[in-house]
Amino acid sequence: MVLRVVGSSPIFHPEKIQPDDNQKYTLHKISIYMLFLETKEVVKQYAAHLALNRVSIQVPEQKIFGLLGPNGAGKTTLIRIINRITAPDSGEVLFKNCPLAPNDIYNIGYLPEERGLYKKMKVGEQAIYLARLKGLTADEAKKRLKVWFKKFDIHSWWDKKLEELSKGMQQKIQFIITVIHDPELLIFDEPFSGFDPLNTELLKNEILNLKEKGKTIIFSTHNMASVEEICDEIALIDRSEVVLSGNVAAIRSNHKKHIFKLQTENNDLTVDRDLFEILEEGKHFHNRWFRVRNLQNISNSAFLSRLLEKNEILSFEEEIPSMNDIFIQTVTKNKSI
Repeated sequence: MVLRVVGSSPIFHPEKIQPDDNQKYTLHKISIYMLFLETKEVVKQYAAHLALNRVSIQVPEQKIFGLLGPNGAGKTTLIRIINRITAPDSGEVLFKNCPLAPNDIYNIGYLPEERGLYKKMKVGEQAIYLARLKGLTADEAKKRLKVWFKKFDIHSWWDKKLEELSKGMQQKIQFIITVIHDPELLIFDEPFSGFDPLNTELLKNEILNLKEKGKTIIFSTHNMASVEEICDEIALIDRSEVVLSGNVAAIRSNHKKHIFKLQTENNDLTVDRDLFEILEEGKHFHNRWFRVRNLQNISNSAFLSRLLEKNEILSFEEEIPSMNDIFIQTVTKNKSI
């Protein structure tokens, strides 16, 4: 459930909504935050292809928002509209609660999936040129670039031509150019593509640092593990429409199937069989493990207490669906509609 107040645009995400003794609904742990960017009923058609069909997303301020979807779903089209590279046929884009205006692009940093640097130009010369296009003076651009080159330990690349660098090295340069003008909104489209695990971790930490500094980030990727690690909210686009959106932790919780994995000293689980069903079981050294489904409408604590009445439980863990599982399940289900 999402409640939005028009005007100042705070939105409320209750983690729990439950009835009290008087059957009135009580909201627990309410988080309130402002919307930085919002699209409303955005439609984009290319000849016979409907790229976006009434797409609405809400990007909270100072959060990392995952824009997800299979290839051809419409993600890149939406990103191009947000960057004013193309315009929607209908609908609107609100930037800080006002209609997106031409000057707003100076407050956006965009790292596209398809990189577009000039291979014959020297790295430093090209970085200064592109920073000036974003409104910086040559002196200010050089000053900021030196800070980032020092942070990434790439001083020696300054006078090299881009074609002399590996794909991963070129990605670092493009990342720096994306953030150099200190925009409030950053859009990263597959930012880890071409990176080894060490540099992926480096870039991931920089993205998290930017969030800590108050930046709002749209993060588009096919890597669902990264989504779980760094995204606060997501929208999943499939076949030109938003099919799933919300808080990452809440989405994973809502897709739980009440399945638990536990270890016990017993050879069998001694308890009323109307409490659970065994899905799998096996042996782990001297102990037994079981994968079971809770069949009763009781809390995890109550379920564990019932098991402990007649069993020595060594470990007990609920299976929380991964975003990868949820992505596949949602897209597959949408295809059958």
